[in-house]
Amino acid sequence: MRILDKYILKQFMGPFLFGVAAFTAIFVGSDTLLKIAEYVTKYGASVTSAIKIFILALPSIVVYTFPMAVLLGSLMCFSKLSGSSELIVMRSAGQSFTRLAMPVFITAFIISIGAVAFNEFVVPWANHEYQLVLNVEIKRNMNPGVTDHVVLRDVQDGKIVHLLYARKYDPKAKTLSNITIQEFQDENLVRMENAPRAEWKNGNWVMEDGVIYDLTTEGVDRMMHFSNQVINYAESPDKIQKDQKKEEEMTIRELAQQVKAFESAHADTTGLVMEMNRRFSLPLASFIFALVGAPLGVQKQRSSSSVGFGISVVIIFLYYAVMTFAGALGRGHVIPPALSIWIPNIIAFIMGVLLIRRASR
Repeated sequence: MRILDKYILKQFMGPFLFGVAAFTAIFVGSDTLLKIAEYVTKYGASVTSAIKIFILALPSIVVYTFPMAVLLGSLMCFSKLSGSSELIVMRSAGQSFTRLAMPVFITAFIISIGAVAFNEFVVPWANHEYQLVLNVEIKRNMNPGVTDHVVLRDVQDGKIVHLLYARKYDPKAKTLSNITIQEFQDENLVRMENAPRAEWKNGNWVMEDGVIYDLTTEGVDRMMHFSNQVINYAESPDKIQKDQKKEEEMTIRELAQQVKAFESAHADTTGLVMEMNRRFSLPLASFIFALVGAPLGVQKQRSSSSVGFGISVVIIFLYYAVMTFAGALGRGHVIPPALSIWIPNIIAFIMGVLLIRRASR
């Protein structure tokens, strides 16, 4: 079986690597290169900036192409084995289809785990650097307009001590609006502060006409009003907009902190919750696509590689169509946001289990 495992894995890796290259090239050609051309013609981006944009765009693209490549690799692997009657010989020797497909399933699972780590440590950093290059080097715009949903973190010794949420930041007036501050001790919420406004004065943010709530495990222990209070740990105005990150630029931990800040201010967390779940669902699609592609490649008659590629494209289109539709339902609060992200994987997993049962008969 070790020889067969290596042989089957070799048949899988070729189409998989081809799929990564092909699907990445399609994404780059249809989107990234068009954006770079726009940046060059509209903003006069330099060659260096264009190259940076190109390289920094690749990690987020690769995360999407991994599941596609796994589907193509597993489907074409077993299509080839089936078409050349090698699969019949293997099964005649007493090996079940599930056992024969196991090296592909294990490899796909490892790819999924690696994609989760890649999606956590590489992609957010690359997306953040992409935005910096775009705004600083290309657009040369360090002071855009009003920023909504500002979150500032005070981290000490690796632990978050203060978490500030402001509904709006106005760079011209240098003011924060509708502020909520959470204070933590040993990761327990011990104090909350609310203020309608804070203004940058004499090198400090000063909150006005606010309320402080001292909290215990049983609820509010004490409430105090204040007319003015300095926020010692908040960043200066020129750093606030620079350090604000979009959802795709945050790590899972930062997304969780953002959700906590939004919930304290009763702001909508739908987009954040969806992004958190997407960090796991999209990489896991590689393993699920292996469950679909391997049995789907088993054919009684010979089939060309173009047929396998065509089937892969159809399945990918259906998967992302369901993802888009379910995501729209989640954003519209028709279904829970987390469920909307997992629906395509759930459907594909059920389909894969049924196909494996059929192929094992």
